[in-house]
Amino acid sequence: MASEETRTAETRTAMSSTDRGTATANTPETTHGAGGTRAWATRLVVVGIVLSALNLRPAITSLGALLEEVRDGLGMSGSVAGLLTSVPPLCFAVFGVTAPRLARRFGPATVVCAGMVAITAGLLIRPYTGSTAGFLAASALALMGIAVSNVLMPVIVKRWFPDRVGPMTGLYSMALAMGTSLAAATTVPLTDALGGGWRPGLAVWAVLAAAAVLPWLLLVRDRGTASAQRSQPEPAAVHAAQEQPAQSAPLRITRSRTAWALAVFFGLQATAAYITMGWMPQIFRDAGVPAGTAGVLLAVTMAMGVPLAFVIPRVATRLPHQGPIVLVLGVCGLAGYAGLYLAPVGGAWAWAVLLGVSNCAFPLALTMVGMRARSGAGVAQLSAFAQSTGYLISIPGPLLVGVLYQHSGGWGLPIALMSGLMVPQILVGFLAGRNRTVEDEAAAR
Repeated sequence: MASEETRTAETRTAMSSTDRGTATANTPETTHGAGGTRAWATRLVVVGIVLSALNLRPAITSLGALLEEVRDGLGMSGSVAGLLTSVPPLCFAVFGVTAPRLARRFGPATVVCAGMVAITAGLLIRPYTGSTAGFLAASALALMGIAVSNVLMPVIVKRWFPDRVGPMTGLYSMALAMGTSLAAATTVPLTDALGGGWRPGLAVWAVLAAAAVLPWLLLVRDRGTASAQRSQPEPAAVHAAQEQPAQSAPLRITRSRTAWALAVFFGLQATAAYITMGWMPQIFRDAGVPAGTAGVLLAVTMAMGVPLAFVIPRVATRLPHQGPIVLVLGVCGLAGYAGLYLAPVGGAWAWAVLLGVSNCAFPLALTMVGMRARSGAGVAQLSAFAQSTGYLISIPGPLLVGVLYQHSGGWGLPIALMSGLMVPQILVGFLAGRNRTVEDEAAAR
């Protein structure tokens, strides 16, 4: 083992020296000054991460706030509406798995830029398609952009900020929560301000997505064409090149128990999150809460992630085992579901807060993705595997809730399903939180 570690260190050192020489000879740093160009690019990456994160959920939560109006406008049944709420995890699973390959070919910045363009186009088109099929297709376009960005955000954080994974994941998660809650809280008021039609109320979110294209476009332009990106990698790709020779064989991620535990944990927390985003406003509205208030309650749930999404990753990176955090979040979820069943109106604000705390399992899962792999290449594989597998697991949940709601005529059975899924989420979260890496587990089996 000692000799292997020595050879690995020597290989990394040699690659690092070679790559530094290439960067010095071929990148803009030679003419503009390495420090200034690097600082400018880093600030642009931070802006791009924040703006991208703001756009990773409004396509979903804006629809949740107007789901009843969309159903009436397009003639959807409860089962079809349940299918609509299952489209996000399906797209995330199908398209997310392609993100590492696309990033290797075109560069992460280019892929995220294209993702933001897809989100903009999908959000702009879908309200005006005039049919359920067209609405689903345009939604899938936007969700495709979200899917690749979901996978690549932890990769970009790990490669650009390897010594600040916790704080940067917290910043990204906080911005994501802000975008989620902003769309939930303001979609109904925006709809009223734009004349009361649900179509402009949904389409307006394309403006925010268009703003997120700009920083990535500048990064891609600064690095030249996609061809130049492949021949002259950005610092992220240089890190990947340094790390790759250290692996004696490709990482077989499916051999890692931690990878599987993290994938199942990701899937169960995504199930809870998409049920909440898709159906919680309807639960409150059926209990007698006005539509505007129901949207605000969803916004409260999402807004809990703003401070907690910044705090939880920082705390998680300081703990050898993230299991205790998983337990606290799970208990809050169980309490919130119990409240929705027993007193959906009387304690509405309390249940919204508790479910908001529980939904912070998402930034915890992202943080564990960064902690459970040593290299940037490992994080890319683990992120794609955990998110794609996890989103596949989460697909039936929102659809099943819609079916149970339609056939039972109430929310008792759907809420029982939500509560029941929280127990295995806690168990696999404990397994995923153990202090080990997927590279070690894959090599040992």
